[in-house]
Amino acid sequence: MGTWIILAVLAGIVLYAISLYNTLVKNRQMAGEGWSGIDVQLKRRADLIPNLLESVKGYMTHERELLEEVTRLRSQAVAGSSGSPEQRASLEGALSGALGRLMAVAENYPDLKANENFKEFQQALEETENEISMSRRYYNGAVRNLNVSVESFPSVLIANQFGFVKAEYFEIEDEADRAAPKVKF
Repeated sequence: MGTWIILAVLAGIVLYAISLYNTLVKNRQMAGEGWSGIDVQLKRRADLIPNLLESVKGYMTHERELLEEVTRLRSQAVAGSSGSPEQRASLEGALSGALGRLMAVAENYPDLKANENFKEFQQALEETENEISMSRRYYNGAVRNLNVSVESFPSVLIANQFGFVKAEYFEIEDEADRAAPKVKF
């Protein structure tokens, strides 16, 4: 009779450990899915920028420095696409700031604001910025769940045993870059 109790307790412990392991795997996959969502939106934004710049170039000949800065920052963001969330946040934050300045300067050009191509690209960029924000919230929530699982007892025992590690949040460091570019007509 005592052997059965010991076997039942051991079976319960094993089942509980399996459950903890599966929770860790699920949380890691959710964080990976969240990062993929951010990556898709950042790629979409990077693809929109050349089209937006082309529609702006003819109007903003004396704003050349700003156009070149946006182009340079876009190139850096695309080149850094395999970096860590912290590195990507820094690059993307700088790009967001430059795009915000571009949109602010664009308001000084009435013909540009009336241009249909510019309006379409501006709207698509605004939608993409909103999607990036939503993707970032999803990813950071998934990272929070993973990090709690990795650090809390007793799942920390399983996490350490099987190499689960904390993930980095995707945060923009510069407060001014946290705001999406303002788009006004």
